Amino acid sequence: MRRLLLLASAVVFFDTLFFAVLTPLLPHYVRELDMGKTGAGVLAAAYPAGALVGAVPSGIVAGRLGMKRSVVVGLSLVGVCTVAFGLADQAWQLDLARFLQGIASAFSWTGALGWFVSEAPPERRGSLIGQAFAAAVGGSLFGPVVGGIASVVGIAVTFAAVAGLSLGLVAWTLGTEARRPPQPQSPRALVDALRDRHMLGGFWFVVLPSLLFGVLDVLAPLRLAALGLGAIAIGAVFFSSALIDVGSNLVVGRAADRYGTLLPLAAGTGASAVFAALLPWPDKAVALAVLVVVAGVAFGTLFTPAMALVTELAERRGLEYGYSAALINLAWAPGQAIGSAGGGALAHRTSDAVTYLCLSGVCALTLALLWRSRRSIAWTTPSARASSASSSRIIDAA
Repeated sequence: MRRLLLLASAVVFFDTLFFAVLTPLLPHYVRELDMGKTGAGVLAAAYPAGALVGAVPSGIVAGRLGMKRSVVVGLSLVGVCTVAFGLADQAWQLDLARFLQGIASAFSWTGALGWFVSEAPPERRGSLIGQAFAAAVGGSLFGPVVGGIASVVGIAVTFAAVAGLSLGLVAWTLGTEARRPPQPQSPRALVDALRDRHMLGGFWFVVLPSLLFGVLDVLAPLRLAALGLGAIAIGAVFFSSALIDVGSNLVVGRAADRYGTLLPLAAGTGASAVFAALLPWPDKAVALAVLVVVAGVAFGTLFTPAMALVTELAERRGLEYGYSAALINLAWAPGQAIGSAGGGALAHRTSDAVTYLCLSGVCALTLALLWRSRRSIAWTTPSARASSASSSRIIDAA
């Protein structure tokens, strides 16, 4: 289990690193290619849009050919697309490379997460997912650093080096023993799962932080740049936020195992509502940088309990783990894409304040629905669900 946890953690680390590397480079591309906030939002949304397109096919491949093959295919294509992005010098080329990179990442993420979760003990699933997601946050931590280095050393050279690391992971994956693929499950099982109101509730708690980060990843770098920070400094801001987020996800994962998912989801949603409302107002670079760090930590606390909840609900429906991981991609991708493209476009037409306050309102509404369901729904710990066949249904929110 430990070896598989390390491999899965490494895969999701590099997936999120490739995604987050754009953050400090976004002001550079906006300036050099005259893209504006709308164009920046489209570029930021291209990766999650690709992940959305690849979510269902990746689940099918993982279910029919095995998780290991899905990881190998995904990592190989991610490396190629990363080199292509580093060589691109036009907006449409950047958008296309990021879109294809997102499709490829869906295969590596679905395969790695499904492979890992399929062997994780139910009573420890929350803490183990917390560890894997801490690695994913670590990737988002180092992504801006790599982007900052690229702004100094050169984008093409830096991205080629990072792509080489992806191919190294392919070799590691090929050397890891995997179970035989399970009996293939019809894609209809995935469609039916999305009609389950309980599943949609868990689904929403992956969409929500994705939406928040989608907006933050576009508006915050542009605002920090306008206040005088360069790519290295912007990278350091997001590095700091992700560094704290690594530790917080480990704590949140243990809390989800011990107390259930209601407490961490409620705390994360409430904190997100507050900090989203505060983000538009600082007019000093240092104040905004500190707020971005804290807001990023608040947004990130939602992912671990949400992923544990979706996995548990998928398991109850008898879904294969490849489909379970695909569900998480199906939730994350549209949230991130809509947050990036929609948030950038809304801020361009109105203001950053309108965009952030809309997000704060969505978080407040979600928290109200959670509060309303606290007595009518039994929220149990994963260990209790694993030991009792009569465990109650978890969620009917969102």
